Amino acid sequence: MEVLFWALTTLAFIIAEAITIQLVSIWFASGAFITMICAYFLKPGFIAELVIFIVVSALLLVITYPLLKNWRHVKHVGTNSELEVGKTASVIEEIDRDKGTGRVRSNGVDWAAVSADGDDIIPVGTVVTIVQVQGAKLFVTAKT
Repeated sequence: MEVLFWALTTLAFIIAEAITIQLVSIWFASGAFITMICAYFLKPGFIAELVIFIVVSALLLVITYPLLKNWRHVKHVGTNSELEVGKTASVIEEIDRDKGTGRVRSNGVDWAAVSADGDDIIPVGTVVTIVQVQGAKLFVTAKT
């Protein structure tokens, strides 16, 4: 009876892992599987099996999680757009949030631009400082 319980528990954790794909329950599935094997061969009793499950799952988590964390870590791939922050640009189309207009030229590249201050209108020819890059849009402030 207890072997069946641990087999079903193992299956439930495997299904949960397959659904989430986040390495959330793989340690519990492994702990339940090892506990099932112990229940079949050793017949230690349910309380001892529960202790085996908890200890094995915790050990697997402690041992493997740091390795998997490094393996799963997605490295940030920088883009050249981040290099634009702090540089200056020249307004080539009036920046007006209400009209939805605004373009600047920085290092020979035209960018869509909005005022970082919110409601400022920045006229053509103004030199601005780039304070943020968001996609293909620059957030700028008039250079003083």
